[in-house]
Amino acid sequence: MSCCPNGERRNRNKFKNNIEMKKILAFAGSNSKTSINKQLATYAASLVGNAEVNVVDLNDYPLPLYGIDLENVSGIPENAQVFLDLISSADGIVLSLAEHNGAYATVFKNIYDWMSRIDGKLLSNKPMLLMATSPGARGGATVLDIAKGRFPYMGGNIVSTFSLPSFYDNFKDGNLVNEEFKVQLNIEVLKFEKSI
Repeated sequence: MSCCPNGERRNRNKFKNNIEMKKILAFAGSNSKTSINKQLATYAASLVGNAEVNVVDLNDYPLPLYGIDLENVSGIPENAQVFLDLISSADGIVLSLAEHNGAYATVFKNIYDWMSRIDGKLLSNKPMLLMATSPGARGGATVLDIAKGRFPYMGGNIVSTFSLPSFYDNFKDGNLVNEEFKVQLNIEVLKFEKSI
């Protein structure tokens, strides 16, 4: 699905100025139906020029809790391969991570673990805009630091990062309302756009 803020669809041509539009995969490391990280990822991806944006939800790719015994008995679930294929077919990734107790949300860690059993470089060296947000003042800074340290070992090509603190104060009705953070995000999006 191609999305813009406030649920508007992109109505751009596949080709713009004879350049094929880039395919962006956007998602949140969360399974909340009202995920603030999904809102941020959707918004940020909509700012990328000359792009077809596919916003996906981890709830649509359910997986059992990873365990080696389960893998040995049942193999790797199909949804792990399906999500890995989404990553490998994209030109770039926009990911915003939820922070639970200073780490990845369980749903993200679980799909990450399953995909790593198929391909240790599961992020496929795709250019990534890596973000996090939270209701609190740190804006998911801890999980962002964890990901920045770990993703490069798993095929992560992080070209830009952004943290949004105090989500409910700074993001309203599908848009960033804090001008300082809006400028910061636009800078990071431009870095990402130039890398894809």
